[in-house]
Amino acid sequence: MIAHLRGKLIYRQPGQAIVEAAGVGYDVTISVPTFTALPSVGSEASLHIHTQVSQDQIALFGFLDLDEKRLFERLITVSGVGPKLAIKILSGLSVERTVQAIRSHDHAQLVRIPGVGKKLAERLVVELKDKLEDFAVVPAQKTVQGAAVDDVLSALTNLGYQRVAAEKAIEQAIAKDAALADDFDGLFRGALKIIR
Repeated sequence: MIAHLRGKLIYRQPGQAIVEAAGVGYDVTISVPTFTALPSVGSEASLHIHTQVSQDQIALFGFLDLDEKRLFERLITVSGVGPKLAIKILSGLSVERTVQAIRSHDHAQLVRIPGVGKKLAERLVVELKDKLEDFAVVPAQKTVQGAAVDDVLSALTNLGYQRVAAEKAIEQAIAKDAALADDFDGLFRGALKIIR
């Protein structure tokens, strides 16, 4: 089984990356947080891999963060959660927020994720609440604030970008230049460059 992959990143888009290693291009399904953290095309990328073998295919799921891979592997043990839905869950909430939502029985947070209904949210909590002790609890981060932040977030999500990816792009743009927090045009352009 493939457990780790390092090579040249030859293609990336939300949900998919192709990594060339030893002359072979591996098609890897990725989450939004992994997509936003990947280097640019042509750079070397290193991914933790979960290999899923079914009757008709071998699928690779890749993660930059080992905790994200570990949580993915716990999620797919829940009945009704396949690898594609697990990737959706990890794209809708960060690892820390997913773990917190399950530990604190926060069904409302979980049902905000596309594809997760009330019954599945309850099943996630029941089946995983005692299986996540090895995940560190991180205090909720203070999100960036400024006059332009909400407007840029709204504009990016209206363009079809995932909320988590948009928030991360905005945070990175403001980390580079704090003055952008109050400048809609500058922040929008800066976040768009990062998210693409």
